[in-house]
Amino acid sequence: MKPSTMRCGRLSALASAALIAAACGSSSSSTPAPGPAPAPAPVAADAIYTHGKVVTVDAGFTIAEAFAVKDGRFLAVGSNAAIQLHAGATTSVVDLGGRTVIPGLADGHLHGPGGGPGMDLSRARSLAELFSVIAAAAAGATADTVLVSNSDWHEAQLAEQRLPTADELEAAAPGIPVVLVRGGHSYFLNNTALAKWNITADTPVPAGGSIPRDAEGKLSGEITGTAKTLVGLPPPPPVTLADVVAEQKALNAYGLTSVRVPGTTIEAYQRYVDVAKAGDATLRYSVLFRGVPAAALAGAGLKQGEGDDWVRIWGIKMAVDGGFEGGRMTRAYEEPLGAGGTYFGLQPLTQAAFNAEALDWSRAGWRLAVHAVGDAAVDQVLDGYEAVNTEGDIRDKGWTIEHAFITRADQYPRMQALNLRLSVQDHLYLAAPTLARYWGMDRASQVTPLKDYLDLGLIVAGGTDAPVIPTNPFWVLYHFLTRDTISAGVYGENQAIQSREELLRMLTINYAKLTDEAAEKGSIEANKLADFVVLSADYLTVAAAEVRDITPVTTVVGGKVAYQAPDAAR
Repeated sequence: MKPSTMRCGRLSALASAALIAAACGSSSSSTPAPGPAPAPAPVAADAIYTHGKVVTVDAGFTIAEAFAVKDGRFLAVGSNAAIQLHAGATTSVVDLGGRTVIPGLADGHLHGPGGGPGMDLSRARSLAELFSVIAAAAAGATADTVLVSNSDWHEAQLAEQRLPTADELEAAAPGIPVVLVRGGHSYFLNNTALAKWNITADTPVPAGGSIPRDAEGKLSGEITGTAKTLVGLPPPPPVTLADVVAEQKALNAYGLTSVRVPGTTIEAYQRYVDVAKAGDATLRYSVLFRGVPAAALAGAGLKQGEGDDWVRIWGIKMAVDGGFEGGRMTRAYEEPLGAGGTYFGLQPLTQAAFNAEALDWSRAGWRLAVHAVGDAAVDQVLDGYEAVNTEGDIRDKGWTIEHAFITRADQYPRMQALNLRLSVQDHLYLAAPTLARYWGMDRASQVTPLKDYLDLGLIVAGGTDAPVIPTNPFWVLYHFLTRDTISAGVYGENQAIQSREELLRMLTINYAKLTDEAAEKGSIEANKLADFVVLSADYLTVAAAEVRDITPVTTVVGGKVAYQAPDAAR
């Protein structure tokens, strides 16, 4: 045997076929083919979560057992056995004990969690309780005090199902100006407050506003829409970074990991950014500016779409009608608010003015989300959007209608033609009796016709409009599942959504689509941001009546625990 052959023979006894080929240069057909390269060792995770019911909300709505997290993102999702392979020496292992996990919840239209420095009326369940809160505040008030309430209350939460009058508010705080702020569209003043700002029956009503009177022609105390400018409220205290952190923690307690803020200032946006830069953020923001000129945004170097995973700029917010009492309809309000068939709601902008402003924003590189409650307001938005679209195609840019309470079937093809997105909320859950008085049952029962909207194939994201409506995403899920309301039973059962999966998508992946972030969040999938919620009950299987009572056990944002229920098992 030749030496070279002997060497190769000895090598073959010691090495693999691959080494033989390399050393001997052999290409003989008798030489075994190279074997597969050994699989790389699984990447060690920062944390693994096992033995759960993991509702991924991926394209197939897959249910998994476990998942792994590394560097703030999901590393892998799958079976307990597969995920256990990602356990390293320093990996935290969490046994979910069979609990259900869903992606982090998102609110597509949230101004704030509620509360604040004003009188808190959110817990009042009768007029007597409401007056008691006011009287207690008046007892400690000085002569120059103006008593102002928080905005997160509604007369539908009261046993009497009606608003307080100016006389009743005066009796609760005689001689002290009282202004109850309700939602974002109405004030309710006592007689002293009306006198302070010289509001009388002869006061001219600004266009787009309302100063209602009672049956006897006396001011009711309500000031609505643009008429609110007649009332000079004291400025709120400045919001600090600590306030923003506290707000985020409050929202985390509801399972929220992302919110879309429909109308803010450059200063508020910067506070969100500063909290994130400090490493203190536990909530992700999608921000819409309102009332900020395009030149000011350009001067600040702010553009649509810029930002990061914590704070991103969505676009611009506008409004073309009022709220519950000012949504603009093609049919007059019910009596007595309809004033003999003459009151159709509020219109703060003419069609021409809206079209011009929408075109200006589009030309400046911004997209719009427009508040429209009534069907006439939706007509105005569609007319304006169509005008913009004739100049430059907006169909792939995510232009959106906010609320869309009352719509008509003839409007739906126009929405589809523009490929609009919809941001809807559960206002009916709280305000049903009031809306029935304003608009009649035929319209009130069809407020937010969600089934119709989903059947259109449009992107529809859900939310609360907090603090107009209480912050609770599980109330949103419950209401749209059942169409039940807090105090008036079921409204519009034909619009109930039977698919719990479809509803959960509204508060997760649909939100991410609305904000153009579906590649980053909205489902539990490898490489996406590790935002998720461990639930107190299984959302997919509990009785429908129990959905509203589900609470978060743990909320995790970017792989870090942002909220832990006080009674959660450690």
